[in-house]
Amino acid sequence: MDTILVVNAGSSSLKFEVFSVSGSLTRQVKGKMEGIGTAPHLSIRNAEGDALANEDYPREDVPDLPAAMRLVGQWLRERLEGRMIAVGHRVVHGGPNHAGPAKVDESLLRELEWYTPLAPLHQPNNLAPMRVLLERQPDLAQVACFDTAFHRGHDPVADHYAIPTRYFEEGVRRYGFHGLSYEYVAGRLAEVAPDVAGGRVIVAHLGSGASMCALREGRSVESTLGFTALDGLPMGTRCGQIDPGVLLYLLDQHGMSARQLQDMLYKESGLKGLSGISNDVRDLLDSEEAGAALALDHFVHRIGLNAGALAAALSGLDAFVFTAGVGENSSVMRERIARKLDWLGVSLDTERNKAGELLISRDDSKVKVFVVPTDEELMIARHTLALITDDGTTSAGAHQLIG
Repeated sequence: MDTILVVNAGSSSLKFEVFSVSGSLTRQVKGKMEGIGTAPHLSIRNAEGDALANEDYPREDVPDLPAAMRLVGQWLRERLEGRMIAVGHRVVHGGPNHAGPAKVDESLLRELEWYTPLAPLHQPNNLAPMRVLLERQPDLAQVACFDTAFHRGHDPVADHYAIPTRYFEEGVRRYGFHGLSYEYVAGRLAEVAPDVAGGRVIVAHLGSGASMCALREGRSVESTLGFTALDGLPMGTRCGQIDPGVLLYLLDQHGMSARQLQDMLYKESGLKGLSGISNDVRDLLDSEEAGAALALDHFVHRIGLNAGALAAALSGLDAFVFTAGVGENSSVMRERIARKLDWLGVSLDTERNKAGELLISRDDSKVKVFVVPTDEELMIARHTLALITDDGTTSAGAHQLIG
């Protein structure tokens, strides 16, 4: 049995999934190594959700990402049968030159390192496993799948900032992110609601990272995220849209360094900064503190404002889709957001919403509202398989599961 490993590496975690390749892609296991370097914990489940591993490790056994990969690889080799034919990686920033996945080599890694300042929380960690595998198994096919690629078909007018155009050529432009999620949802919507999938659709990817995307005929035409993953909606710890003058004020009047400003905007802002309590919507919903209410009200308010802007970009709206952690799981937040969208023609069906059905709007709603679970990992596996099949890599041999 041939398999594809999908990797999504963070600053202190390593998420991974294994798909078998037998006619179609079938998920075998899904796991995560958390607390790398502090309190390592490995959890793995099979496709049915049954626990296969739930283990703590001494900090010295998993001090860094290469050690985590080695340990995960050992577990996979011992428990799973099959030959790994490729590894697919999530990469947040692909820059302006990648409208699709790309084979990983040293040249690509050097190019992608340039975008590290634009995604400092993600890019270094996304690239690290690629380097580890290039060193350990240089003949193993690796594929980078970019969160920016889905947005590369935008009209240039949408991607420019109103600053001197020489900076656009340098790469200072709107990129958009969460593209793997939007690409999957667009494809899934075509399957479950073909009558609206080809029309004007807003997809709200609402999780710890949050954004919204305007789709026309299943293609991205506008996004709330721009040059970096800080724009648009407030997120768990990221600020969302902010007047650049605020940043100039903090630099000038508070003497903040660029690093201090970066840490504040990425790690101390958003729902966490507003509430003073937590970056988790579940915690805020359970709290009676005024800060929690402020954070959630602000989150809903900004979603409503951005929905209006995206509807304007589409010249109307046929459907609105909730996805990702908050969008898929919180009926309370979906209802609050839907109330903000009633002027656009949204009429929510309360019972459908509470039940988490696919269609949660009323039958007479002018705008249909859906809940479509995303699957970025499956999207990565699909891209990886397609790319290695097209270039003949699958016939060149396979490897043991991660060594």
